[in-house]
Amino acid sequence: MNQNYVGYGTRSSVIRAAADTRERFIVRTYNHLFGAIVLFAAIEIALFQTGAALIIARAMMGTSWLLVLGGFMLVSWLASRAAHTSTSKPAQYAALGGFVLAQAIVFVPLLYLANTVAPGAIQSAGLVTMAGFAGLTAIAFVTRKDFSFLGALLRWGGICALVLIAAGVLFGFQLGTFFSVAMVAFAGAAILYDTSNVLHHFPEDRYVGAALELFASVAMMFWYVLRLFISSRD
Repeated sequence: MNQNYVGYGTRSSVIRAAADTRERFIVRTYNHLFGAIVLFAAIEIALFQTGAALIIARAMMGTSWLLVLGGFMLVSWLASRAAHTSTSKPAQYAALGGFVLAQAIVFVPLLYLANTVAPGAIQSAGLVTMAGFAGLTAIAFVTRKDFSFLGALLRWGGICALVLIAAGVLFGFQLGTFFSVAMVAFAGAAILYDTSNVLHHFPEDRYVGAALELFASVAMMFWYVLRLFISSRD
């Protein structure tokens, strides 16, 4: 009887320890996500206040957008790989910081355009993105459903989106409102997928990589929500 009681207590302690470890991982992940968002905002504010944003916007608008996207994709892939595979915490933080910086630079032309043609759109898009992220996060946390099945759909959808973007650049046609709406839905699915991975699959020592993945999905949603606000003012 005593042996059974001790065994049950031991198993309970192990389960509780595992739950505590996962809880600490989740808290660290979202703290790092918040830090990445604050860093992104700080970089953008600094770029616009110093006038560097205007220089970057003109330079990027004057070159091939396909080259910009290609460079950004390369940086994103390298940062994500480093954050997920490196055992060195400084290397993981460098990957997250480099990715946030790359995102901030790529966003400059869109933010500059929004400031010019749609004053107030940046704040509105930010609020909509925050609300969408909060709602999708709540769904994942409340249901505790494993959304890993979305992985294959996201890979397929991502390839289709890149092909359409490349075709638009090469052949000169516009990707209109329906594309932006579809990409907002795509970003929402990515947030569900990433949040599910945070809850169920990410190793506990990879909270920096988990934050990077979530930040990438939130940034994508913000990008296309902002595009919708801009197009509605045209």
